[in-house]
Amino acid sequence: MPLDLSPLWISLKTSLLATFITFFLGIAAAYWMLGYRGKGKSLIESIFIAPLILPPTVVGFLLLLFFGKNGPVGKLMETFDFTIVFTWYGAAIAATVVSFPLMYKTTLGAFEQIDGNLLRVARTLGATEATIFWRISFPLALPGIAAATMLAFARALGEFGATLMLAGNIPGQTQTIPMAIYFAVEGGAMNEAWFWAIAIMVISLSGIIAVNFWQELREKRRGVGSREWGVGGAGGAGGENLYTLDSSFESGGLFVNIEKVLPSFDLKVAFTTDEQPLGLLGGSGAGKSMILRCLAGIETPTRGRIVLNGRVLFDSEQGINLPSRDRRIGFLVQNYALFPHISVAQNIAFGLPKGLSAGSIKVQVEEQLIAMQLQGLGDRYPHQLSGGQQQRVALARALASQPEALLLDEPFSALDTHLRSQLEQQMTETLAGYQGVTLFVTHNMEEAYRICPNLLVLEHGRAVHYGSKHDIFQHPATVSVAQLTGCKNLSRAVLQSSQQVEAIDWGCTLQVIEPVKSELSYIGIRAHQFIFTNDLSQENTFPCWLVRTSETPHRITLFLKLHSAGKNSQDYHLQAEVFKEKWATMKDQPFPWYVRLDPLRLILME
Repeated sequence: MPLDLSPLWISLKTSLLATFITFFLGIAAAYWMLGYRGKGKSLIESIFIAPLILPPTVVGFLLLLFFGKNGPVGKLMETFDFTIVFTWYGAAIAATVVSFPLMYKTTLGAFEQIDGNLLRVARTLGATEATIFWRISFPLALPGIAAATMLAFARALGEFGATLMLAGNIPGQTQTIPMAIYFAVEGGAMNEAWFWAIAIMVISLSGIIAVNFWQELREKRRGVGSREWGVGGAGGAGGENLYTLDSSFESGGLFVNIEKVLPSFDLKVAFTTDEQPLGLLGGSGAGKSMILRCLAGIETPTRGRIVLNGRVLFDSEQGINLPSRDRRIGFLVQNYALFPHISVAQNIAFGLPKGLSAGSIKVQVEEQLIAMQLQGLGDRYPHQLSGGQQQRVALARALASQPEALLLDEPFSALDTHLRSQLEQQMTETLAGYQGVTLFVTHNMEEAYRICPNLLVLEHGRAVHYGSKHDIFQHPATVSVAQLTGCKNLSRAVLQSSQQVEAIDWGCTLQVIEPVKSELSYIGIRAHQFIFTNDLSQENTFPCWLVRTSETPHRITLFLKLHSAGKNSQDYHLQAEVFKEKWATMKDQPFPWYVRLDPLRLILME
């Protein structure tokens, strides 16, 4: 053991000071770069990580030029009779510079792993950016930040080249453990070199083991532990012409008239709605979720206007664009975005206004738990809940902030069929008692029909039909709307007379009840509305042959060809659906069968 232990104390104080500095600088730089979208991002990133890839002697040389007596900082400090070169401060600065990239890069990776939906939902719950950082981003990134801090400390402790260039090797003043090892080996003092090598390995490995142990202990506590109720206080609920809308809705309800230019298509919609749930129905990529994101303030429309109960949320002409936290809009995303590091009760309390007492918070949260049938689950964590329970917690959290509008983005998409049915019924009951505007996004037409009295059907960013669900399902405006609402039988149509239409693809002429418009292009009929009959005298009755069948648990789909037998499995005109009980009575009957296309059930489309 060497008599002089000064390298140990010098190494500890320089590396601890360097770690302290890089802790704050690294976190600040990483969080800033996470959201930075300006020019020169790659250049800034390169500067930040340059000390990681440059030889330490080059870093030390650059620091010497910067802090030396002829350097800009050196000249400035000379006026105060202070110097950095050949002092332990210089060693600390060198250690800070070389350890910063590890702290920055590891912390940035930890922030990038956080689900962006968590941050977006927090904003819709009224949280400020500072609140989001301290209550969401920092806690979730903490394991990564702890690892980054330990890596930065180990790197600072082992720094040699840059320190030697800037601080030199002055025993008792700037000689750190790495330099003590180097010069001990050079002088042939192998026992002393072994001592310092073991010392630095013990210090570094002890820190790494301690961080790993802490992370394991933290996970165990999250798995079985419970926390006390926390105070909520996220911030509180607190060129081309667009469509022309009735502005009377601007004083109450929701008024939307926006355009959003996207790489794949342009979203351009205009609609109004009141307290009755409005379903946004459309295929993938139709723009449904983008509309919700624009309403919530997560995305910014290219132009247009959004007004909620008389409050202007967005107006491109007036330069108004309220941040998400001020819009009073609840947003339930597909994966629910529950904050994983806090309990169910704390999740629900997150959006409550600041200043509420702990007792008031507990009462309000308990009310939401009871309303969502989640009694006794307040102390659990999201990963301890089933998918249905998570969905109800997310809905309770959204409603607890008393939003003026509730946005539901395919809330049942991650659930199995049985659970989906149960939660759909509960959702219907919840929305019946909700006094605000509700928008419900889905691509499931049956789900939309059951939950929403009114529907807005979207296709490639455009509204192709807007009205009551009964009107849309009985009289779809276009072929695409008919397809989205489940119509499987469509044929090109030619007008023969005011009440007679030729269905080209079905090879028949049909009588219709309602007068036909000259713009008629297609005719259709839904698969469950066929009538099998033996009365050949009725209008629109045609002989048919069965080509093939397709079975579901309760129904049989019959693929039929009119007038003659099909030549192969794809040679058919129509699809008819019958219950299995009906199928049992008709399957053995000889061909041809006779099918009637009821004029009252025919759908005429432009």
